Amino acid sequence: MNATSALGRYGEDVAARTLTTTGLHILARNWRHGRTGEIDIVARDGDTLVVCEVKTRRDGIFQHPMAAITPAKARRLRHLAACWLDTHGTPPGDGGVRIDLIGVLLPRRGAPVVTHAQGVA
Repeated sequence: MNATSALGRYGEDVAARTLTTTGLHILARNWRHGRTGEIDIVARDGDTLVVCEVKTRRDGIFQHPMAAITPAKARRLRHLAACWLDTHGTPPGDGGVRIDLIGVLLPRRGAPVVTHAQGVA
């Protein structure tokens, strides 16, 4: 595993712990649908299916993780959410489907700073 992969994996671990402590139930991590792409985390928030994109950055390098959702990325995540529903036969329930972005910023010192934006796409 290279440094970039390790950084991403660490950020996803932090994000999954954060979601769990806030009451969400993790259904899957790193779910792939052929060449269409990957959902970092699929979770349930009550009766809402939550598709989470996780972006991890070191402090001061590149853009802030919360700037990561472009219109193209949002379309891809909505498509992947539909693929998840088709594959798993999981009805979204009354809460429907929500796409969230979790930004994990790693400062030079101290604990990671986690930002969870709900319903970004």
